[in-house]
Amino acid sequence: MSEIDMTTNSPGTGRPALLAEFWRHFSENRGAVLGLAVFLFVVLLAVFADVVAPHAPHEQYRDSFLTPPVWQEGGDWRFILGTDPVGRDILSRLIYGSRYSLFIGVIVVTISLLLGVTLGLLTGFLRGAFDNAVMRVMDVLMSFPSLLLALVLVAMLGPSLTNAMIAIALIQQPHYVRLTRAAVMSEMSKDYVTAARVSGVGRLRMMFRTILPNCMAPLIVQAALSFSSAILDAAALGFLGMGAQPPTPEWGTMLADSREYVTRAWWVVTMPGLAILITVLAINVMGDGLRDALDPRLRRS
Repeated sequence: MSEIDMTTNSPGTGRPALLAEFWRHFSENRGAVLGLAVFLFVVLLAVFADVVAPHAPHEQYRDSFLTPPVWQEGGDWRFILGTDPVGRDILSRLIYGSRYSLFIGVIVVTISLLLGVTLGLLTGFLRGAFDNAVMRVMDVLMSFPSLLLALVLVAMLGPSLTNAMIAIALIQQPHYVRLTRAAVMSEMSKDYVTAARVSGVGRLRMMFRTILPNCMAPLIVQAALSFSSAILDAAALGFLGMGAQPPTPEWGTMLADSREYVTRAWWVVTMPGLAILITVLAINVMGDGLRDALDPRLRRS
């Protein structure tokens, strides 16, 4: 029987005990806890943007073009982080932009998980010609630079946030397919799978109820890392004009709109860049903590 099954079915242990053990290992990594705190802060900003943001994201103040942050000479306390070239409050646009970044991450990871895990299960379980065909397609996708492939797909579909999310989800498929396939092939030789076969468990139940739960640990870590990659790729596409279109307050689009002012109004470019950096770094550090907590071989003594 697999380690997850043995832990779950052992006397005196249940879901609360497993969660407590997971948190104990996760909290040993202080960087991961800090990353989780930053990520939850960004989530709260996105959820309560209408309440937290001091201004509407598209509201323009004609008398406040390129106003610097409050700590710089000429700053205005109405605009803590300054304004952009058309007089919009940067802080408010960053807060509303967190909604787009988190939305992109959720949609991309959801699509990638559903398609990638399903294909990975089928290839690892069925093998043969189907496995070879799918894996060769995944190899072809992985042979292209991810951003270049995303640009090609968006160019074919048309520049928009929706098409950018579809393109990013497609280029992330090989990682989920290969990871799921490897995990399934490893689990297929376990005793609990043999016992399930002997007891007459059907193929679908075998794949989704017996094998898949024991493959979730690496997939959860991959989902966390893919979340940050999706935010970066969407920001890159927005910067290149192939993602979210102005005046959408998406962080990459904000960078694209202000790049010509980098020498005369540093805050217009720096603030969206810092938002991307801090959010992606927090998610990556949190993903490292998840990997350490979910993989028994990496747990600290």
